[in-house]
Amino acid sequence: MDDQLLIQRARNGDEGAYRALYDAHVDRIFRLTYRMAGDEQQAREYTQDTFVRAFQRLDDFRGDARFSTWLHSIAVSVTINGARKVKRLDARHTELDPHGHGTSARVGDPGLRERLRRAIDGLPEIYRTVFLMHDLEGYPHQDIADALGIALGTSKARLSRARAALRGLLGDAAKEYVT
Repeated sequence: MDDQLLIQRARNGDEGAYRALYDAHVDRIFRLTYRMAGDEQQAREYTQDTFVRAFQRLDDFRGDARFSTWLHSIAVSVTINGARKVKRLDARHTELDPHGHGTSARVGDPGLRERLRRAIDGLPEIYRTVFLMHDLEGYPHQDIADALGIALGTSKARLSRARAALRGLLGDAAKEYVT
């Protein structure tokens, strides 16, 4: 069923329409929040918060962009704000070893996948978001630009910078993937 029809039905109080909108978009929203948060439990919370916020503000949806684009912009905002909160809380709860040093013991490099995950996590937020949405989730640049409230060219430039940063962070391991 068409999102516009479901939105109208939901605005009129049809609980089934809310459920249909949720079912149609939940998988993609979860994948996005999971890739951004890197933690399944946090991603589930952010996904739930996204739909709660979207449904509370459904009357604010004007239809200028697709519903999925509007929903994804909410998910990005919820996830970024949630990650900031988690980071602040984690900073307060740093565990110390008996010698007074942080527990960030160096772990051997388990492989390229882990290196890539860390490299992506290390990207500045504005580049990581565009990279995740475009290269991992397959969103076109126009949808990314609409969701993030940026110009189309800005989305493309941020993706280019994200890829360049990843090549720099991954060094020789990136050569086999870069043409």
